[in-house]
Amino acid sequence: MTVLSTRALNRATLARQLLLGRAELPVLDAVAHLCGVQAQEPQEPFVGLWSRLRTFDPADLDDVLTTRRVVRIHLMRRTIHLVTAGDALAWRARHDAMLRQRVLGVYRRELAGVDLDELATAARAILADGRPRTMPELGRELAARRPAVGPRPLGEMVVAALVPTVQLPPRGLWRRKSGARTVPLSSWLGHDIDRPVEDGSDPVGQALVLRYLAAFGPAAVADLRAWCGLSGFPAAVAAIRDKLIAFRDESGRELLDLPDAPRPDPDTPVPVRFLPAFDNAILGYHDRSRIIDDAHRGLSVAGERTVLISGRVAATWSLRADALTVTPLRRLDRAERTAATEEGRELATFLTDDDNHPVQVSAAP
Repeated sequence: MTVLSTRALNRATLARQLLLGRAELPVLDAVAHLCGVQAQEPQEPFVGLWSRLRTFDPADLDDVLTTRRVVRIHLMRRTIHLVTAGDALAWRARHDAMLRQRVLGVYRRELAGVDLDELATAARAILADGRPRTMPELGRELAARRPAVGPRPLGEMVVAALVPTVQLPPRGLWRRKSGARTVPLSSWLGHDIDRPVEDGSDPVGQALVLRYLAAFGPAAVADLRAWCGLSGFPAAVAAIRDKLIAFRDESGRELLDLPDAPRPDPDTPVPVRFLPAFDNAILGYHDRSRIIDDAHRGLSVAGERTVLISGRVAATWSLRADALTVTPLRRLDRAERTAATEEGRELATFLTDDDNHPVQVSAAP
């Protein structure tokens, strides 16, 4: 079995994630290809798409959100993602058990003794009036009927797990600030979510494997689980084995991939790329060594915005009124500092509409 070096995996990841060269794709197609865009911080997807698309206009992302072709929803890892309407309907039921368990992991004591099915029924009855509600508002309405349980765990369990809901615009629109108001996914899209088939064949799981590999492969099943937070993929993988090829990484793990997916030469030159907080190019793997050193692994989980230099996380960045600042994690040579400054200047112009917004590259640690 062919062994793929860390550098080969890096180039494959960058190609699949549209980071090796900006893609000529419409926003809707890019969101679909990426299997969704992490959107816990509402403005971060604009940076992620700017770094990936050649002619990205923020108005295009606003448009697919307001026309309901893309939605903001709790999904992979119980975090907010932007996904296409079709993917939200197809994938949401497959995430039910994971979402419920993750909320219970936070509020198990507070929700002890609560009949979750009955809670879901009560929440649907409240939401049936069509009025958007924030999570605290819904929690208070539910708590009024259950005074022994506080509103926060009730609201979060319903919105994040029990009832498929979406966060409505203007939250997540370009340069707009708005609280998270939710309505049921089915009412927003005018379509019920797809339910699992009864024969146990798990076509949604099979489709998730193929879609994940197209955007993140080559990858191990453990990487797939880390990306979505789901388990139960061995049967899905076994069912489509004949559609896949296998490699090993340098530590001996089996990696699966699509036969015709891009796997560029490991020596392919890589441009500097600025990533937003919580970008799935980093968080989409259990073993993230292909793109970030273990010593810096915690940066992405903590919400630091990162800079890829030579294809790997080599700096963080922040934007303030006085400057966009790049803070290296290692010593950068002159060419790397110049490339980071130039790309940072382009990003600063995009974010501030100021062609002369200062860019500072700090000294190496």
